[in-house]
Amino acid sequence: MQRKFLTNLGLILLLNLLIKPVFIFGIDRNVQNIVGEVDYGFYFVIFNFSFLFQIILDLGITNFNNRNIAQNSHLLNKHFSGILVMKIMLAAVYIVITFIIAFIMNYNAAQLKLLGILAFNQILVSFILYLRSNISGIFSFKTDSFLSILDRFLMILFCGVLLFGHVTKTPFRIEWFVYSQTIAYLLTAFIAFFIVLKKAQFRKLTWNYAFFLMIIKQSYPFALLVLLMSFYNRLDPIMLEKLLPDTIGNKQVGIYAKSFRLLDAANMIGYLFAVLLVPIFSRMLKNRQSIEYMLKLAFTILITIALIVSIGCIFYSYELMDLLYKVHITEASNVFKVLMGGFIAVSTTYIFGTLLTANGNLKELNIISLCSLLINFCINLFLIPRMYAEGSAYASLVTQFFTAIVQIIIVQRVFKFRINYKYLLTLAFFIIGVVFLNFVSKQVPIHLTSTFGGFSWKINFILAIILSFLLAAVLKLLNIKSLLRILRNDQ
Repeated sequence: MQRKFLTNLGLILLLNLLIKPVFIFGIDRNVQNIVGEVDYGFYFVIFNFSFLFQIILDLGITNFNNRNIAQNSHLLNKHFSGILVMKIMLAAVYIVITFIIAFIMNYNAAQLKLLGILAFNQILVSFILYLRSNISGIFSFKTDSFLSILDRFLMILFCGVLLFGHVTKTPFRIEWFVYSQTIAYLLTAFIAFFIVLKKAQFRKLTWNYAFFLMIIKQSYPFALLVLLMSFYNRLDPIMLEKLLPDTIGNKQVGIYAKSFRLLDAANMIGYLFAVLLVPIFSRMLKNRQSIEYMLKLAFTILITIALIVSIGCIFYSYELMDLLYKVHITEASNVFKVLMGGFIAVSTTYIFGTLLTANGNLKELNIISLCSLLINFCINLFLIPRMYAEGSAYASLVTQFFTAIVQIIIVQRVFKFRINYKYLLTLAFFIIGVVFLNFVSKQVPIHLTSTFGGFSWKINFILAIILSFLLAAVLKLLNIKSLLRILRNDQ
């Protein structure tokens, strides 16, 4: 099982590192620079608003289905048709509720128009994720890996032509970005549907009321979990827009979005771990296999990457923001370093939260998420009027670390793992070492900058990252021999 995890992790990371950074830095960043912070902030608020209610589209079905199919692969044929009908019904309910809330919040015509398209996009994303949950549930990880990057690959093609192909006489508009998403999601959904269609031996849509109630009963704890997590992860830009005057609010959301983009790119790594680990943990737990080594292996790899990336970005926050954007560099830098501190905690939750999900500890996860939502809301309410986007970043930081720490405590209580003090000491020494390497790299004498034509910080940044990975290898956090042995023998 460890071999399957490592080989498929390598493939999915490779594909996503080839495609998604190109989308984030080549497309998304250029879109914001061209349309400006106010227009992009307008889009970002509506996007997050549409995301808040996406749980209605799913009701926890995707997470439940992924775990259920991994443990009982024969249920794909039995459940696929019925769940598909449920997804269509839930899409209609989502549209109605989303627009009712939008009217209550006095959204204007322009906001409602954009919301309509983004809501349709959320429906497509929900269908894609459900279809992929079937594919990964039967351990077709290679197929799922390619599907995970297909929509972004298509958006690179579409937006690349619109941004750089000189095919239009008017400047790029934020609506074109949204339309490109729609087409990319549609194509990805069709391809994923036909793949599952073949594997599920699907014949026709069927409706069964008893089946509907059974699925809802089993999936509603997943639904509540996703709802609470969506709110405390997506609340920040909406509260920024609502708690500040219109022009200031959209501007601060734009600044927050600049910093959040890189965090979102980094979170991609942790999400990919979770995609693989949910079915793997689920099957191992069902077969009563020990998951201690798998947990340690996954956590060590991810936390090592997270510490190197987050600490490096904190030290070089201004330089990175200055490289990517043209205005409000200092404000974006201050927000970015706080958000990247939270990346360490987020990465931890991708491992421990995934294990608790696979083990069915949804009551505990829902209580944690509810507490996290309240903490996030209260800190945002207090800090946003005083610190603007930076205050919202601190709210996120505190919330993520609270979630991570409590999840670790519950995992230890449930599984009663032996506490490895040597491992914890090694991890602490590694953190100190990475901080030291980045600190030293920032102390290069100023006169050496001219040697590299004004780009020495990039050399220093890359060198600090390389040395940090070497330190991880020396401390055997990344034990190359052990990883190679697993790949050869699955031991």
